[in-house]
Amino acid sequence: MSNVVMYSSGWCPFCIRAKQLLDKKGVAFEEIKVDGKPDVRAEMARKAKATSVPQIWIGDTHVGGCDELFALERAGKLDALLKA
Repeated sequence: MSNVVMYSSGWCPFCIRAKQLLDKKGVAFEEIKVDGKPDVRAEMARKAKATSVPQIWIGDTHVGGCDELFALERAGKLDALLKA
């Protein structure tokens, strides 16, 4: 199973949806909260080239946010990426 990392915020509904999908699939993930941590948010923005949360990586692949995660699921590609 690939290592999954998600930068998130506690109040973000998109973060909650993304976590619910990963939980439903039984996927363990590392959650890095950016709330009140400008240095961590800056690190995320530098890596993702985006400032919105969530930002999700599966292995070395930057998936993007919640919409991209669900698009992979709808396309039937998420499970293969998680198993890589």
